[in-house]
Amino acid sequence: MASTNPTIHLSGLARRLVMDGLIGEDEAFKAHETALKKRQHFVSYLVENQILKSQDIAWSGAQEFGVPLFDLSVMDLESAPVNLVSEKLIRHHHALPLFKRGNRLYVAISDPTNLGAIDEFKFHTGVNTEGVLVEEVKLNKAIEIALDEMDTTMSDLMDADLDNLDVSAGDDENADGDVSESDIDDTPVVRFVNKVLLDAINRGASDVHLEPYEKDFRVRFRHDGVLHEIASPPRSLAMRIVARLKVMSRMNIAERRVPQDGRIKMNLSKNRS
Repeated sequence: MASTNPTIHLSGLARRLVMDGLIGEDEAFKAHETALKKRQHFVSYLVENQILKSQDIAWSGAQEFGVPLFDLSVMDLESAPVNLVSEKLIRHHHALPLFKRGNRLYVAISDPTNLGAIDEFKFHTGVNTEGVLVEEVKLNKAIEIALDEMDTTMSDLMDADLDNLDVSAGDDENADGDVSESDIDDTPVVRFVNKVLLDAINRGASDVHLEPYEKDFRVRFRHDGVLHEIASPPRSLAMRIVARLKVMSRMNIAERRVPQDGRIKMNLSKNRS
């Protein structure tokens, strides 16, 4: 005779919530299925729709998976290394970098089964990553605060900084080809490239990576040995951005088959360049 145990078809966090008497089996199944269809995290769906309280979910999760529950309200988010990953990654996985100890990054998650976030953060940062269980409501608030305070995103650079930015090419003897006026004066591209270089200088980046892919284009800085994604401009701008950098460094913009060396000098102020 088949078992009638209401939790036999549930697993992980959902099963624990039913066992703890916080939610019925049918409602748990319905919530799980709906969350999947909406491509929403299970915990986020439960809290957003006021099915369960975030603290109850967090407590059950901590008991089920034997992990400690971290109180985000005592965390100083100004010191959180949120710039290790992009805003897109944080929002997509509903997870937030909290702190880094040696070669290990600790990431706040409200669902202990959210292993995809841990794997993705490890892939993008290149360091070992460990999840830290927190309450959903507090995680939502922390994510918004942390992203609002990100002081190294491209949109945070002030126009005044750009207006004072004097960009000149490197050594004249490195010039090897004519540059069209349209490439030099493409204002959106010029401003974007200036922002990238200024941000790299301000952050003390050792390398700037421009990485065009088949459908995407991303800009990453290397800082303290770790690559940080800081912008994802439209893929259609890739060649114009590269051309602008070639113009600034007096390289041949028509040459794409062999590596070229160039130099860019940026005068930020009278005493700094």
